[in-house]
Amino acid sequence: MYFKPLLIPLLAQVTLTFIVMLTMYQKRIAEMKTKRIHPQRTKTRSNAHGVLTDSESAADNYSNLFESPVLFYTAILLSLILMLQDTVLVMLAWTYVTSRYLHSFIHITYNRVMHRFWVFIFSNFILLAIWARLAWIIFQS
Repeated sequence: MYFKPLLIPLLAQVTLTFIVMLTMYQKRIAEMKTKRIHPQRTKTRSNAHGVLTDSESAADNYSNLFESPVLFYTAILLSLILMLQDTVLVMLAWTYVTSRYLHSFIHITYNRVMHRFWVFIFSNFILLAIWARLAWIIFQS
């Protein structure tokens, strides 16, 4: 079986996206039932804002998972296509994914902004390091 250690953190990041999506759906449906909100009242984000307050952080986090993680996916896929990887890149990938799990946990549970902010900043520095390492490997080969 052909195996690349970078595939596992990539799949873990995808799994996080699905976990948050399912959490958002569960919270949204429960909130709509409890508050007796007709689905049509939430037909757009601006309509849902202020109406679905209990599930808003999960929805915001789900949206976040389609912002900077796109650069993570791109870097990992590029390294796989070019067949470039090393231990440092794999460790950085796992560090990034772990920080995104932590960010999502904070965002969806107690949502302390400064805790979330520092984890977000950390994850973005790791993302920058992934790209710097990938560039280094590309220019060295």
